[in-house]
Amino acid sequence: MLKVDGIDVFYGNIHALKGVSLEVNKGEIVTLIGANGAGKTTLLKTISGLLRPKNGDIVYEGASIAGKAAQTIVKQGISHVPEGRRVFANMTVEENLELGAFLRKDKEGIQQDFAKVFQLFPRLEERRKQLAGTLSGGEQQMLAIGRALMARPKLLLLDEPSMGLAPLLVKTIFRIIQEINESGTTILLVEQNAHMALSIAHRAYVLESGRVVLSGTASELQASEQVKQAYLGGH
Repeated sequence: MLKVDGIDVFYGNIHALKGVSLEVNKGEIVTLIGANGAGKTTLLKTISGLLRPKNGDIVYEGASIAGKAAQTIVKQGISHVPEGRRVFANMTVEENLELGAFLRKDKEGIQQDFAKVFQLFPRLEERRKQLAGTLSGGEQQMLAIGRALMARPKLLLLDEPSMGLAPLLVKTIFRIIQEINESGTTILLVEQNAHMALSIAHRAYVLESGRVVLSGTASELQASEQVKQAYLGGH
């Protein structure tokens, strides 16, 4: 479904991604793990059109999307939930969700997706008229995911969904990520909580200093001494 082929990405003179390649197959949850500054967020931004690769290609459903405008990529079926949630604080929950569907014209389908989002996140329905900026961190994360789902994506890019959340909420968010996947959405997940990420992923890649240094099934990476020492606290 998605093939990242040897991309190089720069921020000014900083070489952020160095020949990165990975694949995401339809129906999978693929996770990217790595330390802060490894290039995980940069990779998601490049896939979703916020950054352009200097070299290499990004192929989605058989066609190159490298360097295409972000809105074109959303239209093609890729939604991005950014790090730090980025909800529109001065708009209501409902208005934030409506913005997720701004490229769509099918009013009936949009209403169905509102119902689906509220089914996944009942708390958002309770707070649908509330300003997004007044929600808790966990509720804002639910809203950011719900907003991305309103675009009806085939591929969902999730950047650090557990960041700053209480452990109990982290479990809830990960259970919902699994539900979204089981209902037919493919997921590329960036996550610092390697334990949780590997527990729900099918396959995983490890990024270090802008390079892919390891890849395999989630269970292979969970069993890897290198991964245990670096990301799983040696357990």
